[in-house]
Order: sequence, then C-alpha cells, then structure tokens
Amino acid sequence: MKQTIIIHAIALAALVLLYGCKGETAAPQAAQAPSLPVYAVTQHDAFTWQEYPVTLEGRTDVEIRPQVDGYLEKIFVDEGAYVAAGQPIFKIQDSRYREALNNATGTLNASEAAVINAKLEVEKLSPLVEGKVISEYQLKSAKASLKIAEANNRQAQAAVASAKINLGYTLVTAPVSGYITRLPKKQGSLVSAADPLPLTTLSDIAEVHAYFSLSESDFMAFRDKYEGNTLADKIKKLPPLALVLSNNSEYEQKGKVDMVDGQFDKSTGAITLRASFPNAKGLLRSGNTGKVKIGLPFANAVLIPQAATAEIQDKIFVYTVDKDNKITKIPVNVLGKSGTDYLIKDGLKAGDRIVYKGFESLQDGAVIVPEKITPEVAVK
Repeated sequence: MKQTIIIHAIALAALVLLYGCKGETAAPQAAQAPSLPVYAVTQHDAFTWQEYPVTLEGRTDVEIRPQVDGYLEKIFVDEGAYVAAGQPIFKIQDSRYREALNNATGTLNASEAAVINAKLEVEKLSPLVEGKVISEYQLKSAKASLKIAEANNRQAQAAVASAKINLGYTLVTAPVSGYITRLPKKQGSLVSAADPLPLTTLSDIAEVHAYFSLSESDFMAFRDKYEGNTLADKIKKLPPLALVLSNNSEYEQKGKVDMVDGQFDKSTGAITLRASFPNAKGLLRSGNTGKVKIGLPFANAVLIPQAATAEIQDKIFVYTVDKDNKITKIPVNVLGKSGTDYLIKDGLKAGDRIVYKGFESLQDGAVIVPEKITPEVAVK
C-alpha cells in the first residue's frame, strides 16, 4: 500500500512539472535589420555612348551597264573579284560595230575625195572668171558645191567617230577600282542598254560610308554639346566613332562624321549623318549593317553603378537610404551609359546613398544596417 502511494505521488509530480513547462512561452525576439552594402552617389565628368543603326555603302557603288546591244562574248572576271580601274570586265560581240566603222570610214574617204574635186573645180574656174571667159555664176556654183562637199566630209568624220565609240563600248572596263558583285548575265547572253538589271555593280570599298539618322532632339543635343560657330566646326570636335557589326564585334578602325544632311526628313522627323571608316583590308562590304557609337561628354555627371538599379516595366528604380537608414524605392531618369555606370538625369544627386545589392526583397520603409563601399569596389 505504501509503495502504491509513493508511485502515485511521483506520477502526480511529473504531471505538474510537465504542465508547468508547457505553460511557459518563449518571448519572441525582435527581427534584426539586414546588413547591406550602401553606395554613395558620385559626380564627375563622363562620356556616354549612344548607338544608332547604320547601313554601310562603298565610297563608290557603280552600276555597270552595256552601252550597245549584242551577245556577251566573254566575261573576264568572276563574282567577288577585285578589279583595278581600266581593267576589262566584259566583251560584247563587236563584228557588226566593226563593219559599221568600216562603212563609215569608206564614206569618209569618199567625202574627202569629193572635197578635193570641188576645190579643183573652184581653182579651175577662178582664173576664167577673172579673164571674163565664163560668167561669175559658174564660179559661185562651184564654191557652193565645195561647201556641200566639206559639210558632207564633216558628217562622215562624225559618223566615223561615233562608230569608233560604239566599237569601244563592246569592251566594258572598270571605271573605278573595287569589287565585282553578282553577274546575272552569263557568257552568250543577249545584252542591251535597255536591260532593267545592270551587268554587275562595282563597289569601291577602300573607304565605306555609314549612314544613320538622329532624331531632332538627339541632333539638338549633339549640336549643343560641341563648340563651334558652324556645324562644320562642331563636327570637327566630334570624337572618333566606333562601329559595332551585326555580330556585336567592334570594327578595328574608328570613323569620323563628315556629312550632315541639309534638312530633316518630313515623314520621320530625323536627319541623316554620314560617318566614314577606312577599309584598306576590305573587311567591310556595301550592304553590311551594324551600329555606330557616338560619344557625348557630360561635365559633373551624376553616376551610379548599373548593378545598383532594378528595371521594372521599362522603368529604372533605386533604393535610397535616408539618415535614419530607412529604405525608399524611387524611379530615376537615365541619360545614358558610361561603361558599367548609368548617367542620371533626374532622381538623384551627389551624396545620396543607395543600396548597392541585396535589395530584391526590401520593402519601402524597411531599416537596414549600411555597409559603406567605395566607388572602386562598386566597379569590381
């Protein structure tokens, strides 16, 4: 009996202890503020690069067309070949033009003989008129015949010159040095000056021109950024341009803007500029596409790392930190890029603090523990 009472007492004590432990609730601990790197906004001179799509054209793109009709007797070059100015490209069958020249030459010889006969007649009649053997009328008639013979001779000379020109047109030579494009007509084809397509196009690409358009606002910004009394003076102050090809590689040579169109396009509101790039190696061809990068200088620009921004629905936001280390998400207006930095037009000023990274889950009004970083660290 006594043993049973002791066991019950022990069990009761255990229950009391168990319920006592369950009744004690641990007090919740306050959430600690996250420790995040904070970047101090800086301000200094910078360059921003604006990109514009371009189409490249050779310095000279010449359509080679036949000047006379005939069968294409010979093609001296292949597609894509380089030719020098004056080098033969095509030969058109010349037999009928050679015969035309022979015929014109015969007519010229006959006209020259007629001139000689007319002169002899004038020389024969002149003393007879002076001696009053014959009337003056006969001499005047002989002189008129001489003038007709001389006129016929000049026409015959022109016909020979024209026949020589047509015969010369049967050999088509390169007017400039450059590269041959496609050859739509093959040997034996009938060609004509009225053909809608040229025999080929000859592209002089020792230098290529990149044509691109600026909107009116971009053009005004460009015009206001550079010193000079005239537009030509301002163009001279432009830094060299970079050409980015369609595969995103940058062309090894820099270019220079050397032409601005005389007026804006009324339909697009844009104005065309031309930049020229040296192309001694022939790496660029007419018809290539890409983009030109124009550098615009900005004095005392507000710069922030791109990594410290978030893009949401085509807007760029940063997370500012006030004096109490409280977070506020604000939009910023970006002027352009300079390396890995954004140039800020509106929304921030030098000395403002922004969260550099780790802001993805932050809410407005949240408090953080700032970790100061330097601009050098931000670049890395």
